[in-house]
Amino acid sequence: MVKLSIKPLADRVIIEPAAADQKTLGGIIIPDTAKEKPQKGVVVAVGPGKKDEPMTVKVGDTVLYGKYAGSELSFDGKDYMIMRESDIVAVL
Repeated sequence: MVKLSIKPLADRVIIEPAAADQKTLGGIIIPDTAKEKPQKGVVVAVGPGKKDEPMTVKVGDTVLYGKYAGSELSFDGKDYMIMRESDIVAVL
């Protein structure tokens, strides 16, 4: 598990996106220009939540999120996504 020195505020979470697929199920190699942005990742940091709404996800959860959800963030050479908890669609 990654230890971040960034602490998200309110109902925001920081997610480490899963790696994009390198091959199709049939074995065809996907070039970098055709790869889709992953919509799955692992929660690495969670904010404290809002006053009347506690957070339901926790660090270590694998989650699915919307294709255009959140903002990309680079920190210490790694890429992360920061988004509101409401942008998370499901916990796996």
